[in-house]
Amino acid sequence: MADQETTGTPGDTAPTGTAAADTTPADDALGYEQARDELLDVVRRLETGGTTLEESLALWERGEQLAKVCQRWLDGARARLDAALAAEEGQPGRE
Repeated sequence: MADQETTGTPGDTAPTGTAAADTTPADDALGYEQARDELLDVVRRLETGGTTLEESLALWERGEQLAKVCQRWLDGARARLDAALAAEEGQPGRE
């Protein structure tokens, strides 16, 4: 599953009302893997250094936005798994 690209929006898997006010519609359109990969790039750039304070702050802020997108995807996936497990437990004849 790690090789599959997650498409759609975090709202497809996340519970209603979880969209963060400080992310953009473009961020919300990112798949989990896209957001994660961009976040990794931001972290690498911050760890490498060589940027101005202003650039570093902008990278940090972008990283925070991307982390929120990733968290919404993960929260949505957890909710889907919980719902599937609950539905499976409610079916007669299952142990």
